[in-house]
Amino acid sequence: MSENISKRYADAACIRCEEYDDAEVEKALREALALCNGLEWLKPGMKVALKANLVVGKDPAAAATTHPVVLAALTKILLENGAAKVTVGDSPSGLYTKPALEHVYKASGLEKVREAGAELNLNVDTKEVSFPEARKARTFTITSWLLEADAVVDVCKLKSHGMMGMTAAVKNLFGMIPGTMKPEYHFLYKDENDFADMIVDLNEFIHPVLAIADAVVGMEGNGPTMGTPRKIGAIIASRTTYAADIACARMIDVDPDTIPTISVAKARNIKGADANDVVIAGNAKDLVIKDFNKIVAHSGIHFEGKGGAFGRLKEKIFGMALETKPLPEKKTCISCGKCANICPAKAITMKNGLPDIDRSKCIHCFCCQEFCPAGAMKVHRTWIARLFLK
Repeated sequence: MSENISKRYADAACIRCEEYDDAEVEKALREALALCNGLEWLKPGMKVALKANLVVGKDPAAAATTHPVVLAALTKILLENGAAKVTVGDSPSGLYTKPALEHVYKASGLEKVREAGAELNLNVDTKEVSFPEARKARTFTITSWLLEADAVVDVCKLKSHGMMGMTAAVKNLFGMIPGTMKPEYHFLYKDENDFADMIVDLNEFIHPVLAIADAVVGMEGNGPTMGTPRKIGAIIASRTTYAADIACARMIDVDPDTIPTISVAKARNIKGADANDVVIAGNAKDLVIKDFNKIVAHSGIHFEGKGGAFGRLKEKIFGMALETKPLPEKKTCISCGKCANICPAKAITMKNGLPDIDRSKCIHCFCCQEFCPAGAMKVHRTWIARLFLK
């Protein structure tokens, strides 16, 4: 993890921040921004959109959403440096309506962000856009409020993720897609790498000028909504979402190249996506969490597949032995049926009040696990995977 800055500014900065104290978070943010020249893009009078991670309406202590103290401190810094308007928002799961947004904002403690001078987005218009340069998503529908800004800042939460292994800055931009449409995109891009390519397309289209990762307290285990809060103690800043994610991956002791969004961005030669070239300044070496409860992305499991038909068979067998899959925990299930309703592949039916998964249809998108209100749908790893993929 490089902290030796041979150029004027680092690609990313990781600064120690022990708790969500207003002064401490603001100090860490200012230091991180200074090290990566994070405000170089900001011009007087700009309208800035802060794309938070507000996937569900939860108390900030649950570590599922970007903490309001981080959003408030960043708002203060942007306004004092010339921004004319700061708007905070996201497209959570479910209906993309004003009442739904207001509920999520209230549950996530975002009144503090209003007090800092930001507006909370209530524009629920959407727009279909064209992006001919895309690898996968050449047309897609996004939330219009982001298009109205002069600049977009990605303010994510560092969490484990059932499908992608980790969610931070790059994956956070999937929140550009309206909530009820997200399962459609999962079904359209069934393969993990195709899905990751689509996410990278969204990043390249909206092109955030800055990425901030709230890693003061992250989420490990059954993330990204029902995992366990885990203190990491850091604020991360970068001028690219990819370098921010590389810093995040290293913080939780994960090889960045095993994160599908990073590996496909690196293959596309996108700036900031090659971990070998990314310089990280600050306290990164002192803050690595060696025992973070990780999820290994299925697409991060690679085999050579040599030796003709036998080699391909061996590769398939090992892949099946090591893959992760959603599995309901009967004692926790509340029989609400949300997993069956949200499943884009229609692989889940309710039988005797419990979800039954047709494995031949399951596309391993983990929508059921992500949006289970009781946390009953778990990311299941085989004993072989638990043994070999630490």
